[in-house]
Amino acid sequence: MDISNLQEVLKNEPKYRLAQAKQAVFEHLIENWEEATGLPKALREKLSSECPLSISSEMSVSAEEDTAKALIRLSDGKFIETVLMRHEGGRNTVCVSSMVGCPMRCAFCATGTMGLERKLTEAEILEQIFFFARLLKKEGARVGSVVFMGMGEPFLNYDNVMNSVRTMQSPEGFGIGARHISISTCGIFDGIKKLSDEELPLNLAISLHGSNDAIRKQLMPIAQTYTIKELMEVIDEYISKTKRKVMFEYLMIEGVNDLEIHARELSALLRGKLCMVNLIQYNDTGKFVASSHNQMKRFKEILEKNGIDVTMRYRFGRDIKGACGQLAVQKKQ
Repeated sequence: MDISNLQEVLKNEPKYRLAQAKQAVFEHLIENWEEATGLPKALREKLSSECPLSISSEMSVSAEEDTAKALIRLSDGKFIETVLMRHEGGRNTVCVSSMVGCPMRCAFCATGTMGLERKLTEAEILEQIFFFARLLKKEGARVGSVVFMGMGEPFLNYDNVMNSVRTMQSPEGFGIGARHISISTCGIFDGIKKLSDEELPLNLAISLHGSNDAIRKQLMPIAQTYTIKELMEVIDEYISKTKRKVMFEYLMIEGVNDLEIHARELSALLRGKLCMVNLIQYNDTGKFVASSHNQMKRFKEILEKNGIDVTMRYRFGRDIKGACGQLAVQKKQ
């Protein structure tokens, strides 16, 4: 699929043709241009040649049927993974990738083992939404929210990520409210600062995973460059400027970062901030052991006693390697 040059292809057509084409693609979610019967046949043929809509993919569904993972083959033969999470009440969230692979090499994340192959274009990011939007349409449902928590570090592909976000929230695009779009970063300062200047009220998530620098350095190479103190200073500036709550993601790993002392350290670090903590049970990538449910519950209780807003994330798609930290293309490029 490639609609990146749609406007260019239609530049010599009457202006309303572009609006018709966008409506067909984003609202009607056509899978080939022959379905766009409001366009002349010759134009449909031209669009079929220059703006193909087909998506080359393979899909797996979890045993609980609440998660679907798609392996999408890009035009250059590279592969990415994207995940659909079906929540109780009918809400649907798509977790999108921003890169083929990732350069950050976090110890708990399978994607990091791939290294960085390349960044995704805006069109390739949107292609992931199209895949699941078409699937959901057949069920009478739609994509309600998007999280940039798939393969890659979104803030190292800032322009393409933000361009795709603008298309997602645009009435001419998918019409997904900005407050239903979240971007997760391991702590790229420039990206956090840029996001604070954006007019869109997006959600910012920070992959923290450690209550002190020693633990964070063990888990995340970026901690060799930036201390937690420096990260918190940038976050404080973001909150002061945007007045928006920040989510801190905390992956719980047995014996590494899940002890009571770590809960108390995390409480001291975040007390008084406009934030929430999302505790995530480690999903197996072959390196660590997940914290027990009881240990997570105790950790959560300590945070709550210290006035920290905290939740425990439900784990989607572990059996299809679609859970947090598990995305990594197994297929040969």
